[in-house]
Amino acid sequence: MNSTASARRRRVVVGSAAATILAAGLVLAAPLAATAHVTVTPDQTAAAGGHGVLTFAFSHGCEGSPTTALRIDIPDGIASVSPTVEPGWSIDVARDADDGLVSSVTYTADTPVESGLRAALALGVTYAGDTGGRFLAFPTVQICEGGTVEWTEIAAEGEDADALESPAPVVAVAAAADAEHGHGDGDGDGDAASAASTASPGASAALWLGGAGLALGAAGLVTGVVALRRARR
Repeated sequence: MNSTASARRRRVVVGSAAATILAAGLVLAAPLAATAHVTVTPDQTAAAGGHGVLTFAFSHGCEGSPTTALRIDIPDGIASVSPTVEPGWSIDVARDADDGLVSSVTYTADTPVESGLRAALALGVTYAGDTGGRFLAFPTVQICEGGTVEWTEIAAEGEDADALESPAPVVAVAAAADAEHGHGDGDGDGDAASAASTASPGASAALWLGGAGLALGAAGLVTGVVALRRARR
C-alpha cells in the first residue's frame, strides 16, 4: 500500500472515530437533559377517583449548590395526600385553612444533597373523581444552600412543555373507564406512555437526541467501512 493510500485510510479511521464519539456524546447528553428538572413519576396509570404513589426526583442542585429542601404544592384535583416517610428527611405538611386539604408538602434534608446525587421523594395520593382527562401540575420549589429554583412554569394550551426553562412536574390523569380497560389494548398503552412523557418534561427531546446520536454513529460507521474498502482497492 503506497503512502497516499495509507494517509487516506488514516483519515477514514479518524473520521469514523470522530463520528462515533459525537454520537456517544449526544446519547449521553440526552439523559442529562431529561434529568435537569424535578420530575414526577406515577407508580401506575393515574386515574380519576383512583389511588397511586407519585415519586418526585432530582439529581442536581441550584447551579451546583446542594439541595436542602423540596416544597411540593398540591393542585386542585388531588383529594388526599399521604407523604411517605423517607430516611434522612423531615416532613412539613401545610393545609388549606378552609377545607383542610393538604396544600403543600415540604421535605427537608437532614444533610444537604450534593449536586449530582439523585434523591427521590414519594407522595401517596388520591385523585378526585372529576380529574379524568386532565393534566395536574405540581409546582415545586427546590431550596438550596445558595439560592432556590422554582419549577413552576406550566405550558399554555398548544405550547410545547419541552420549551419551558423551569417546568412544573406534571401528571396526566386518565378517566376511570380508560384506566380499567386500557391495560390490554393499544389505547391503554398510549395513555400510559403519554403520562410518562408528560410527567418528565424534556423526555421527548431527550429521546430525540438519543435517537439522533445513534443514527449519526451508525452512519459514521457505514461511511468509514465503505471508504476503507475503496482505499484498499
